[in-house]
Amino acid sequence: MKRIAQHPLTVWVFKKRFMKFGAVGASGVVVNLGVLYLCQEYLFTFIQTQGMRLNLSLAVAIFFATVNNFFWNRAWTWSDRFHRPDKHLILHFGQYALACWVGIVLQVLLTKLLVIYLHYLAANALAIVLASVFNFVVNNFWTFRSHKPVDEIALPIIPEPESDTEQENGSK
Repeated sequence: MKRIAQHPLTVWVFKKRFMKFGAVGASGVVVNLGVLYLCQEYLFTFIQTQGMRLNLSLAVAIFFATVNNFFWNRAWTWSDRFHRPDKHLILHFGQYALACWVGIVLQVLLTKLLVIYLHYLAANALAIVLASVFNFVVNNFWTFRSHKPVDEIALPIIPEPESDTEQENGSK
């Protein structure tokens, strides 16, 4: 376990940016729940059908949570990344939303696959973790990618093992 924790790729994924991404995600949950409550209890009380009210409330809550997360990820998590001036903000948001929706589909599929082997809550929790890592990677390399040359992008440094020939030459 210690070896995995010290692996450069593991260290890279769980460094500061990933923690910011998680904090933004947590804020999105708070926004989602708050907006869902406001819509259900106050805004859409005129809708008599409970199912229709819930569907509309969920759609509004998810939209506001997605906007919240996009804003904070752009302004805080990836604030050091240069945003191309020729990419309109709405197009950038669309790219982010698409990545989120793919992550949601992945979470559902993984939950349905894992529930064969695990309790449904454990299956969903594991699916959330895996989908979150997927969302982070997609957003890091696509939505909020750096527009610097490839050699300047902060990729994990994974040392290559020395060959036997290099070791022999170095010890002579």
